[in-house]
Amino acid sequence: MLRKYVIERNIAGIGDQPAEVLCDVALQSNKVLDELGTGVQWLHSYVVNDRTYCVYLARDESLIREHAARAGIPADSIAEVRSVLDPTMAPS
Repeated sequence: MLRKYVIERNIAGIGDQPAEVLCDVALQSNKVLDELGTGVQWLHSYVVNDRTYCVYLARDESLIREHAARAGIPADSIAEVRSVLDPTMAPS
């Protein structure tokens, strides 16, 4: 069973990088994900000033750490998502 995780990556200046640089990072990440197989999947990332917040599905945290090491990107904090809260959950 795959669980959902949020990964915080501290990368100085990432929010100021042009789309081409972000695409290169995505290509490298995808290459490593292909090598690792079906136990880990990148859903999307939010890029802010000096950080990215990435959402992954994975069998366990160790696969996320292995991906980060092979791709050459940090995984400074990894947290398993326990539940999702959104506006539709509030009664009208």
